[in-house]
Amino acid sequence: QVQLVESGGGLVQAGSSLRLSCAASERTYSSSFLGWFRQAPGKDREFVSGIRPNGNTYYADSVKGRFTVSRADSRTFYLQLNMLKPEDTAVYYCAVARRGYSRTAADYNYWGQGTQVTVSS
Repeated sequence: QVQLVESGGGLVQAGSSLRLSCAASERTYSSSFLGWFRQAPGKDREFVSGIRPNGNTYYADSVKGRFTVSRADSRTFYLQLNMLKPEDTAVYYCAVARRGYSRTAADYNYWGQGTQVTVSS
């Protein structure tokens, strides 16, 4: 059972930056697609970004050019959030996909507990 723990969320002003971290209990990243999702109150969980084992990255249109996903090692990966907007306010989750690249939450079988990001205007 893989356990994921996110950290790095907080309350910031619009235009600020945060770096979210995701740490895994075991080595999963060498062959797994890793994703970041977010969920705002009253909304569905949505894909934000993801990274393939080969380093290819993917982003939602709403965050492209502002967020950057990266992998530090086999157990840790990051989501850098720049130029934050109030509409980025949500709980952010990291997750491991069952098979390959996907933007659908149902295709992920391991999830962290989430970290809150709140952006004030």
